[in-house]
Order: sequence, then C-alpha cells, then structure tokens
Amino acid sequence: MDNFVFSNDEPPIITLLWNVATLLVMIGAVILGIVFLNIFSNPASRYNPYPPPAAPTLLRFPTATITPRSLPATWTPSPTLAPSETPTPRPTFTLEPTFTPFILTQQRDTPTATRTATRTPMATATTSAMPATPTVTTNPGGMPFDAKVDYLASTVYYPASGCNWFGVAGQVVDQNNTPILYLTVYLGGQVGSQVVGIPALSATAPIYGPSGFEFVLGNKPVASTQTLWIQLLDQQQLPFSNRIYLDTFDDCTKNLILVRFKKVQ
Repeated sequence: MDNFVFSNDEPPIITLLWNVATLLVMIGAVILGIVFLNIFSNPASRYNPYPPPAAPTLLRFPTATITPRSLPATWTPSPTLAPSETPTPRPTFTLEPTFTPFILTQQRDTPTATRTATRTPMATATTSAMPATPTVTTNPGGMPFDAKVDYLASTVYYPASGCNWFGVAGQVVDQNNTPILYLTVYLGGQVGSQVVGIPALSATAPIYGPSGFEFVLGNKPVASTQTLWIQLLDQQQLPFSNRIYLDTFDDCTKNLILVRFKKVQ
C-alpha cells in the first residue's frame, strides 16, 4: 500500500479563521441547548417565540355549610272549631232490677202457701249531653301507645276542599310530645262498599305536624259504624297499639278523622 502524506498548504490565517468559526458554532450550540432546556422546562418563558395561551382562571365556589334542622318539641295544637248546633241528648238507662223469689211455708195442720213477689219499678231514663264532635281515647290491653280520636272538618287543613274530601290523618308522639318519625300506620277494614288496607309512615304528611300521616278515602264523606280501624306498628310490623275502630259520618263537619297516637309506656 502506498504511503499517504497529508500536508497543510493553507495559510495560517485561514486555519485560524476555521478554528474561530468552529469555536463560535460550539458556543452557539451550547447557548441554543440552554435556551431549548429553558423553553422545555418553562413553556411560558420569554425566550419562547410561540408561548402557549394563558390558562383560564379556575372558578372557585364557596365552601358549603350544613345547617341542621331541628324538629319542634311540642305537638301542634288542633285548631279550635266553632260550636255546632245543640246536640240531641242520648238517654242512659239503669239495669232492670231482678225479682225477689217467692217463699212457700207449710204448717202441720192446715197447709197453706204464701207467695210473696216484689218488683221494683223500672228507673226513669235520664239524659246526658253528647258532644257534637266526639273524642275517643282508648288503650285496651296495655299497649305502648294510646290513641285519641277527634272529628273535624277537612277545611281546617284544606280550606278549598269544602265537602269534597274524606279521610283519616294524624300524627305520632312520645310521652314528651316529641314527634316520632317513620313508624308504620295501617288503616284497614271497610267503609261503605270500599274495602280498605293502606299502610303509611309517620312524617309523610307534615301538614299535620312533623310526624303527620294521612289516608285519603274519597271525595265524599260516608257513614259507617266500627267497620274501619287503624293501628300503629313498629319497624318489624309488630303492633304498637291495639286496633282502634272508628265511626265515620256523612257530615261535612266531620269528614276528617284525626287520630293522635301517643306513647304511654
């Protein structure tokens, strides 16, 4: 193989210029790298000729504050009704007395029989006034809850209803008249030709109070006697009260039967 000999025939000034140019290129590459790293780490840098658009301002909402609601501690009193017409007195009777048994006596010589019968005359009937809107309180059997029943006009709670409403409503309270929520109230039986079997929960009809309940039976009052009943149940559907049998009236002033269950033990 031939030997090659390299010679530098360029003048010294040209070599110096090439060296300076190489140094400038290297310095420029370093500066360019620094600028590139600056833009890469901070796109919004002033050295970036195409900075990204400014980010929108975040919308901040005020922190929500929960305000607990407390239930009233007392039962909402029933409105006072104007007195109705004078009620017809209902007679009361005393029991008819029993007869005194007759006595037979016999003598040795002349038998004779003496019969004595005494009867006390029947007592004269007396009268006692019966309220126009009867109130019934019943708790047979020692159940935990007693029930008080009142008869009102539906216009007390629904002024526009007139006589076009018929139903049963009320509420449930404890011994301190504090409302008891979410107990089952069951209305059963029959009124007129309508068979009834409706469950409801206390606190679903707040118009009657915080623990109110309501059963709408129709748009016209119907008279019945002890065929409709209502009962309070616990969360396991076990009785909390006895069945309370209700009378209903074909009367627009008694088309709302208001039942108040109260804990007694």
